[in-house]
Amino acid sequence: MAGLNAADLELCATAPLFVAVSRPDLALLLEQAQAVSYNETGLLFSQGDAADRFFVVLEGRVNLFALTETGDQSVIEVFDPIATFAEAAIFSSGKFPLNCEVVAGSRLVHVPAGPFLRRLGENRKLAFHLLSGLSRWQKRMIHEITELKSKSPGQRLASFLLALAKGEEGTAQIRLPITKAVLASRIGIAPESLSRALGRLKAVGVETQGRDVVLTDLDALRRLVREGGE
Repeated sequence: MAGLNAADLELCATAPLFVAVSRPDLALLLEQAQAVSYNETGLLFSQGDAADRFFVVLEGRVNLFALTETGDQSVIEVFDPIATFAEAAIFSSGKFPLNCEVVAGSRLVHVPAGPFLRRLGENRKLAFHLLSGLSRWQKRMIHEITELKSKSPGQRLASFLLALAKGEEGTAQIRLPITKAVLASRIGIAPESLSRALGRLKAVGVETQGRDVVLTDLDALRRLVREGGE
């Protein structure tokens, strides 16, 4: 466990929550924050735990999940670099509303709630800057929900694959960064629907082998997202 260096601070500054905060103010807000590396996958916190901190993902990934009545995990959100998470809990109930799993190889910044909130109390303008960042995040979430409601399972899956192949033209080889079960939960479909959607995407050049995916016709995949017809 270590404090933040200049590079860590620059990464944190790119998170939506902090984009409107100046570097000197951000350094004060995060002066007692610490960077923590995780060599193994494990539980970061459980639903109902005291929300005495929030987090910034610098490397790797975390999964926020709820437990179903049968004890299975239902993934609510996946956070990749560079994103903050669990900050709402320190402003509201003071307890984490969900469970969180951190994936092996991740590196997170832990931001203690007490010092962070004290700095906000000393400079009320900072709160408005943070609200600006949260507003941007809310707009992104609303956009994602709209996407889920308006697109078919195949289109949602195609959008996810295209995001992984960003910058590629023609063809691309990618590897799913999450399991297929987590992917299904993330795009809002049942696991069996994911299998069917993958099968249908073969018609537009999508071939899968485990978590390895070959996209042989990116233009066709983009047309599917825009126009449907799968």
